[in-house]
Amino acid sequence: MNDSTAPRTGSRWPALLTLLARLGLGGLYVFMGLSKAVQPVEFLKLVRQYELVDAPFWLNLIAATLPWFEVFCGLLLLGGVAVRGAALVSLGMLIPFTAVVWRRALVLQAASQIPFCAVRFDCGCGAGEVLICYKLIENGLLMLLSGWLLAAPHPCRNSSSMARSSLWPRQSS
Repeated sequence: MNDSTAPRTGSRWPALLTLLARLGLGGLYVFMGLSKAVQPVEFLKLVRQYELVDAPFWLNLIAATLPWFEVFCGLLLLGGVAVRGAALVSLGMLIPFTAVVWRRALVLQAASQIPFCAVRFDCGCGAGEVLICYKLIENGLLMLLSGWLLAAPHPCRNSSSMARSSLWPRQSS
């Protein structure tokens, strides 16, 4: 076996991590987006609690489109299409969402005089009521996964590389 047909074990881990990040993040976005989309009135109430916009038009627009936008990004990630773009959009959603969740948690913590990590509320992510510290850690991990997908090397998507994944050694002809 010469060097060109030898398995490249060192290059498999980044590709495997990229695949797992894509599938995990994509699946989560599809699930969370659909859980909001099936209950638009409840999601609208949760969006309103952040007091970011007051106009009914903008509240309704956010509540009607954001869940489907998440589903679309999740499907792109699951399908391996426009991965870097979807990862960038993911970061664009996660960073401001995390900031407003943090701000709301600080307001609730100050109002109830409880430790920060004891604050619980439904943040609107689709998972119901959560402990804020767990939510912030989860969002941090999702941002890391999105960052990995944005920065990780991706194989060229031509017809020959689609047929054989970089996870497996190349077969000699």
